[in-house]
Amino acid sequence: MKFPCTGVILAGGLNQRFSGREKALIRFGETRIIERIFAVLANLFEEIILVTNSPINYTEWDAMIATDIIPVRSALTGIHAGLFYASNDYAFICAGDTPFLNEAVIRILLSAMDPRWDVILPETSEGLEPLCAVYSKQMLSTIEGNLGKNRFKISQSFRKGRIKKIKESVLREKDPELLTFFNVNTPEDLDRALKIENESAK
Repeated sequence: MKFPCTGVILAGGLNQRFSGREKALIRFGETRIIERIFAVLANLFEEIILVTNSPINYTEWDAMIATDIIPVRSALTGIHAGLFYASNDYAFICAGDTPFLNEAVIRILLSAMDPRWDVILPETSEGLEPLCAVYSKQMLSTIEGNLGKNRFKISQSFRKGRIKKIKESVLREKDPELLTFFNVNTPEDLDRALKIENESAK
């Protein structure tokens, strides 16, 4: 069953620690990171949007390609663009550098969709995970207001009482090591991710 929600991949970012390479396009074993993410989202959503400021690099994908509407590079502007172009009332938004994105974890978030909530997001001992979360389009005006004031911290757009947090204990039932939230930010992270992948394949 596909959900009444849009899947959004934030494939932007400066990627300075990868010498300017697009992290989403980095090889991960026999595939690229974005291929793994796309395969998961394709099982869940009819509509997938790729938000990137390098659209020419993603034309092979069966997805809507969007760029930031507000010309400031930040995760919040990517969230804004994804929500703006989504045809559904909700969008699941994830980062493009998460090779272990877990479909079962996303399903937990999607099952909590309700008009009472602007945002449904995981909460672990490391804190909230706003780049693996479900957002309502009702967030658009708040996000636009904050961007206009140069407030780029995602949590500044959360309205008190309108957030649904999913506890770590619930998440671990489907993803015991919480690898869903593993980001490949550096070459060292990539080496570690490949090691995890190789060990799990044994």
